Order: sequence, then structure tokens, then C-alpha cells
Amino acid sequence: MESNEYHCDCGKLLCKGLIFDGEIQIKCKRCGKIKRIEDPIAMSKAVKNTDFDADELWEFAWTYIKTVVDTMREPFLILDKDLRVLSANRTFYAVFKVTQKDTEGQLVYNLGDGQWNIPKLKILLEDILPKNTFFEDFKVQHDFPKIGERIMLLNARRIHTVDEETPILLLAMEDVTKQVHLEGQLKVYTKKLNIEVAKRTAELEIRVKELEKINKTVVSREREMKKLRDEVNKLKKQIKK
Repeated sequence: MESNEYHCDCGKLLCKGLIFDGEIQIKCKRCGKIKRIEDPIAMSKAVKNTDFDADELWEFAWTYIKTVVDTMREPFLILDKDLRVLSANRTFYAVFKVTQKDTEGQLVYNLGDGQWNIPKLKILLEDILPKNTFFEDFKVQHDFPKIGERIMLLNARRIHTVDEETPILLLAMEDVTKQVHLEGQLKVYTKKLNIEVAKRTAELEIRVKELEKINKTVVSREREMKKLRDEVNKLKKQIKK
């Protein structure tokens, strides 16, 4: 017979074996925390023996999806198989300054006076997405109404519903305008810095060569001076004699 071990979060062993009654609660003698234990076999049988209505399952799944999407910080659209908007999250409405009335039920290409009517996006949503189930980091640069020019990274994923015939599409948008502009400014700054460094390096190389030339001249003169001193000393010795 299969034997299971049930531990508290603190690591202490609470009990062994199967919980045939389906569920029990045990208080840990080490930390005092009450642990709820379910028999996985009994629970699995209970689920299998329960009849779920397809509409109820879909309603539950739809509520769950909308709740999750609405908590996302990025703008999100939920589209039906015909690419009409089923729902959008609060961030989408806030970022693009549109209303629920003007968004839900609309074809995605018609949103905001056609701001999403982009040929490459059409290919992705209508041709590539149905075959690959998702795409990531598709860059869109557009002058959007009310918010101005933005650069967006789009990520989309296809999710099948219960009947597997009416998929829905999740379309997420990440505003990377600031990052792209900062990257551009950084590239310009780096280019200018490289040019300035190269210029200063060239100037230093010229200066080093000039100093080397001066040094050679000085050394040569010192040698000549030494020769002159030696000649003078030699003459002095001859005169004394």
C-alpha cells in the first residue's frame, strides 16, 4: 500500500499514510501551526465524479483570465477569433486614453482611428499567430492619438476555449519609448566619447613625439657640451705643463 508523509512548513513530520476521510487538520507540536491535509486520491476521485457544465467552466475561466489581465501593469487586450476586442484592462484605457465603450466589440485594426491598422501586425495576427500560437517583441513605432509618438513591444498568445474551436488572443503591449530613446542617446554619447578619446589620443601621440624629439636634441647637446668640457680640460692640462 502506498505510504505518504505529511510535513509542517517548519519541517516536522505530522503523520504518515493515506487520509481516507478526504481531509484532516493537524496542529504542529513544534511551531503550533495548524496544517490542513487532503488525501490526493480521494480528492482526485471527487473531481472525476463531478459533472461540470461547459458554460460554467468557460464562465469561470473567462472570469479568471479577465481578473489576471486586469492586474497587469502593461496594457492588455483580449481578442476573439475575429480579432474583435472582448475586453481590455485598466492600464490600456489609462495609457491610450480611450473608453470601454469605444473599445469593446471593435476590430483591433479600428481602435483609435486605425492606429493599430499596421500591415506587419495583420500578418502576425492573421497568418503567423494561428500557426505558432504566440509571437514576442514585435516592435511598433507610431504617433498615437492623444499620447503622441510611442514605441511599443507587442506580445501575443492564442488560448483555446473549452470547445477548442473558439480561441481567444491575449495581446500585451510594453511601452519601451524611454528605453529606446535612452539607448539612442547613449549610442550618440558613446560615439562622441570615442571620437573625443581618439582625438585626444592622437594629440597625445603628437606631443609624445615632439617630446621625444626635444629629448633627443637635449641629449645630443649634452654630449656636445661634454666633449667641449673634455677639450677644455685637456687644454688646461697642456697649458699647466
